[in-house]
Amino acid sequence: MAHYRASESKREQFRRYLEKSGVLDTITSVLVALYEETDKPNNALDFIKLHLGGAGPDPAEAEAAALRVELADLQQKCNLLMEENKELQDKLLQYEPSPEEEVAE
Repeated sequence: MAHYRASESKREQFRRYLEKSGVLDTITSVLVALYEETDKPNNALDFIKLHLGGAGPDPAEAEAAALRVELADLQQKCNLLMEENKELQDKLLQYEPSPEEEVAE
């Protein structure tokens, strides 16, 4: 009997957690919306996912956003490398004569 009470206590704790975090209210409102639909959807699970936001972002849009972030990072790296290249070319010119100077000699 003590085992039964322990699991009941865990259930009650979990129920309070769901209630406190707003999960129960959200699920209830989605189920009420489904109940009040005059034209019931063919797939109730898709309806629930859509109204809970479980469908998530469009995979193509998420990939496009990730590519935009990657592009911005690569552009920044490219700009830094171009600046470094310019600095190194300027330093190199200090130590090596330019092609015009070599022709003059």
